Amino acid sequence: MWRTTVTGPGDVLPDGCMDLIRMDGDVVVAGPDTRPHEVRGRAGDHYVGLRFPPGALPGLLAVPAAELRNTRVPLTELMGDDRTRAFVERVAEAADPGGALESFAPSNAAPDPRTSAIVGLLREGAAVPTVAEHVNLSERQLHRRCLRQFGYGPKTLARILRFRAALHLAESEPSGAVIAARTGYADQAHLIRETRDLAGASFAKLVSS
Repeated sequence: MWRTTVTGPGDVLPDGCMDLIRMDGDVVVAGPDTRPHEVRGRAGDHYVGLRFPPGALPGLLAVPAAELRNTRVPLTELMGDDRTRAFVERVAEAADPGGALESFAPSNAAPDPRTSAIVGLLREGAAVPTVAEHVNLSERQLHRRCLRQFGYGPKTLARILRFRAALHLAESEPSGAVIAARTGYADQAHLIRETRDLAGASFAKLVSS
């Protein structure tokens, strides 16, 4: 669960996750991003969101993640049944919209073991053939599964997870060369290129902001 108040222009950066967000009296699905998403709210707007780890939300929506890539879509456009409309109304009217959002995900919903394994292995830097072998899929099957669950193929997911790991490490490690080496980049130049591609800004600017 997260809450934020808009203070000015800004970008949401790729992280592999998807969100349900209460905004402007509606519930919006934030799809998986491969580029920065500009926040266009007015200063003072307050958003509440429920973040789902990589691969968790598409199964609850019964919508392939690839169809939601780099989009923000009202939940009722994806699930137009009476139960969904009632849920959206409940969130819009709730004194605690965060608690209302949490009711969307069943408390007993267990993560899919293959999905968890794919994320874990890619986060550790495993090569795609190794991941496919570990989860008993061909590389083509793995790619299709990743499109459904994460919104993009395993190589893109690995790039995003590595990028987030680098940002996290930068909170305690000032050296770009050390960050690159410890998070799986070939060198610091590789880290800089990947950051510009995924975030549209330099790594130094992201770390200092």
